[in-house]
Amino acid sequence: MPQVLEFSDVVVRRNARNIVDGVDWAVSDDQRWVVLGPNGAGKTTVLQLAASLLHPTSGVVEILDERLGRTDVFELRPRIGFASSAMARRVPAEETVLDVVLTAAYAVTGRWREEYEDIDERRAMRVLAEWKLDGLADRTFGTLSDGEQKRVQIARAVMTDPELLLLDEPTASLDLGAREELLGLLGGYARAASTPAMIMVTHHVEEIPVGFTHVLLLREGGVVAAGPLAEALTAENLTATFGTPITLSEADGRYAARAAS
Repeated sequence: MPQVLEFSDVVVRRNARNIVDGVDWAVSDDQRWVVLGPNGAGKTTVLQLAASLLHPTSGVVEILDERLGRTDVFELRPRIGFASSAMARRVPAEETVLDVVLTAAYAVTGRWREEYEDIDERRAMRVLAEWKLDGLADRTFGTLSDGEQKRVQIARAVMTDPELLLLDEPTASLDLGAREELLGLLGGYARAASTPAMIMVTHHVEEIPVGFTHVLLLREGGVVAAGPLAEALTAENLTATFGTPITLSEADGRYAARAAS
């Protein structure tokens, strides 16, 4: 399968410290990756590299057959869907849910003087329906619950039919019900044949949706393990990643981890 992302000996250095340290990684267009690791492991930095929001200090990052440093990132970024809490903070609280999603077509937050056609609005409403948000189209973003805001962010990210979808901790801060609803939607989306390659950052194996295929485990900026979930997501690798003895269980495609007794 064609590769959509490739890291070759990638280093990101800040204040004489390697936040990302010699990472080699490749993602194909039919894969759905979860990136796991403790705080400070480099997860968000890796996602920022994949989103072309950050350039490596050394090494090579290729995204959708374009090499960072040799391509116009402003032409590349519209091909990448990206949902994060940082993006949510840039959305005006008074913006309607429909407009939050619709403005993705112009890569802006907040309606201004852009013009949209009927086909754009129909597309936006279809995406809202897919993420169970069509009943909230006229609500303002600031009145939504955390779970609803997370789903709006993802709907916005998929509005432009991206070739690569990046999700930075999409279930963070959600209660159990909202988390499970979102994980169910993400799992259904991940299993669809038309879905682009996906990369999702999380802290917890319990938040890996059914339908995800691969895992990248990071510790102190380096790769502990990477590969298919069935091979790379093991108690031994989690123990090495988090620096404490871990037990791992799996049932019906969902995982659970706890400290070993």
